[in-house]
Amino acid sequence: MSDQKTILIADDDSDIREVVRILLESEGFQVIEAVDGDDAASKISPDVDLYILDVMMPGKSGYQVCREIRLSSTSPVLFLTAKSQDGDKSMGFSSGGDDYLVKPFSYTELTARVKAMMRRYFVYGAKAEEAKEKTISIRDLTIHLDECEVKVNGREIVLTDIEYRMLLLMAQNRRKVFSAQNLYESIWNEPYFYSCNNTIMVHIRNLRRKIEPDPENPSYIKTVWGKGYRID
Repeated sequence: MSDQKTILIADDDSDIREVVRILLESEGFQVIEAVDGDDAASKISPDVDLYILDVMMPGKSGYQVCREIRLSSTSPVLFLTAKSQDGDKSMGFSSGGDDYLVKPFSYTELTARVKAMMRRYFVYGAKAEEAKEKTISIRDLTIHLDECEVKVNGREIVLTDIEYRMLLLMAQNRRKVFSAQNLYESIWNEPYFYSCNNTIMVHIRNLRRKIEPDPENPSYIKTVWGKGYRID
C-alpha cells in the first residue's frame, strides 16, 4: 500500500484512543478520532479506509454506527469489545462488521488485524478487483465487476467487502460447492478453524437477506446439506 490510508478509531475511553492513534500513526496510517457513537457517525466518509469501533459507547453503539457505515461504504469495520460470546460476535457480523477483537488485546494483535484487513480490502478485495469480464449475470442478479456493484432487478444492493467477495467467488464458479473451509480460507486468507463455521453462516444469512426475494427459500445461494454452499 503505497498511499497513506485513513483509519477512524471510535472509543469513549480517551486512553485507548490515544494509544491506538499513536500505534497506528507509527505504522504510517492517518488516524481520525471519535469520542462516542454519535461523533463516529458524523465522521463517516468515503475518505475513511477502515473503521475501528468500540461496541459499547455513549449515544449510538458500535453496531448502530456500523449499520450507518454500510449504507454508503464497504470499508472494513473492526469491532473492539469486552464481549466475547458467539451471540455478540454474530450481532457484530450481522451489523456489517468484518472482524472482532476482544478486550484486553495486545497492540501487536491489533496492528496485525488492521494490516490484514487492509490487505484483504485493497489487494484481494473490492478495491482491487480487476475484472476479466464487465459483468456477471445470474437471472435478476447482476454483478458489475468494474464498479464492484451488485444489483437485483436493477436495484443496487449495498454489500460489505466480505459479502461482495463471497458472492463474487461463488458467482464466478457457478455450481461449484464451497465448504465453509473453502470460503473462509479463500476470503479471509487465514487458516480455518471449526469455530469459523458460525462466521460463514452469518455472512451467508446476510447475503441472502440482501439479494434473495425470499431468504427462507433462496433461489441464488443454495445450501448443499453436509457439504456447503453453491450458486446455481
